[in-house]
Amino acid sequence: MTLNALNAAGFNDQTDSPAAMVARHQLPLRAVAIPGDGIGPEIMDSVQRILVAGGALIDWTECAAGATARGDAAGLPAETLDAVASAGLVLKGPLATGIGTGGKSANVTLRKHFELYANVRPARRLPGIVTPFADRDIDLVVVRENVEDLYAGIEHMQTPDVAQCLKLITRAGSAKIARAAFAVAKAEGRSKVTCASKANIMKLTEGMFKQAFEDVAAAHPGITADHMLIDNLAHRLVMMPEDFDVICTTNMNGDIISDLTAGLVGGLGLAPSANLGSHMAMFEAVHGSAPDIAGQGKANPTALLLAAIMMLRHAGKMGAAERIEHALYVTLEEGVDLTADMATPRRITAASTSAFADRIISNIGKRSAQCPAAPVAPLRLERCTPQTVAVSAPGKRSDAGMDIFVEYAGSPQELAACLRAATTNLPFTLAMISNRGLKVYPGAVPQADFADHWRCRFASRAPQDDLPQDQLCELMTRISTFARWCHVERLQIIDGTPGFSVAQGQ
Repeated sequence: MTLNALNAAGFNDQTDSPAAMVARHQLPLRAVAIPGDGIGPEIMDSVQRILVAGGALIDWTECAAGATARGDAAGLPAETLDAVASAGLVLKGPLATGIGTGGKSANVTLRKHFELYANVRPARRLPGIVTPFADRDIDLVVVRENVEDLYAGIEHMQTPDVAQCLKLITRAGSAKIARAAFAVAKAEGRSKVTCASKANIMKLTEGMFKQAFEDVAAAHPGITADHMLIDNLAHRLVMMPEDFDVICTTNMNGDIISDLTAGLVGGLGLAPSANLGSHMAMFEAVHGSAPDIAGQGKANPTALLLAAIMMLRHAGKMGAAERIEHALYVTLEEGVDLTADMATPRRITAASTSAFADRIISNIGKRSAQCPAAPVAPLRLERCTPQTVAVSAPGKRSDAGMDIFVEYAGSPQELAACLRAATTNLPFTLAMISNRGLKVYPGAVPQADFADHWRCRFASRAPQDDLPQDQLCELMTRISTFARWCHVERLQIIDGTPGFSVAQGQ
């Protein structure tokens, strides 16, 4: 890179020698830029200009995704996936996703395709931003599992009026996100990691997550580890947000809680995000594409800029990240040329997206007393080989029976009578019927509303290594004469512990 090019990019040859500048910046980062939909191209352009001015030299490959990827049903053309795989580093604007209908989210597909299992969402009070919590010392990070849980997106219509979504939690995935949370704490010099779960209700799925976290925590005695139920944590975040440092949680819990923490410090327009895996990292603004203001120069690029700062630190470009972050903080402190969402009645008329970016560029080289200390080290996650086999020994297992889910329009008493008759001369007994998780047989029938979807639990008269397939098929054939079966679940006993839940009231 020539001296003129360096000066044009915003470097000062009064303070840096040309040789030093060339040596330090002759190997730019390789990264993919996905501008995205709606306001995405506008904020991407502003952020890229700020990065150049701050000394972050990046060799960009621009790719399309989301609604801009016309002609590709998934919103992720093969050339985009190839470029991302090659670079291993992505800065992404917002992608439009349909709600309730249509195809899969391109955002989620990117995370799952590249096993970006750790979603890191910092929430830190920014100067000059007016919020109900502006006077609170909020500085925390949500580390969210990013590829499992309900967001596996495995759904089925069980009956025309009953839909099901499978909540998948793996021991390996839970341990990986727990290790990532402690890696964040170590990189940023933080002292506490809080696991948030709903293990009191979902004892198998969220309970496994909690246990995996506690196993990992034992290897980090220098960092305080605790557990909190997710609903209590939401309450405490509003009451005492200063109490939290790093929060580790499951996918859906983390999605909700990280938006809550963003609201504490000014909203999604100021919320950056990192999606990290063992071999690739993607940084993004978490807000939507805001098509109602697209092309009008009103968008706030702060979230994407903060994400870009995270990207620089991930890549080890600590100096450029610090210069740009200080310039942003100085701009927010001055309160001049801010976009409309950050302006207040006492400030001058709101500025455009590009004018806000120009103001930050003009402040590069200035220092803010309110800017937080930089992380002590770049964040690095352990390199994991893809898991294709179980990580735990199979242990001793036996089948205690099965749950057969059926569609039936009659009363629970009528269904029970039919099911009992269906077990005649078969090695199964009807143990329980539930509706929407509530036991309706045996015993008194609750005064509740019933759906046409019933869990019918059959116990094996003699638990064994495997269910007798021919007799199970015979039972289902008999059931099919009076009800429509939806699916079947084995009731496993694993190392002496039941691997299934009981119904409410059972």
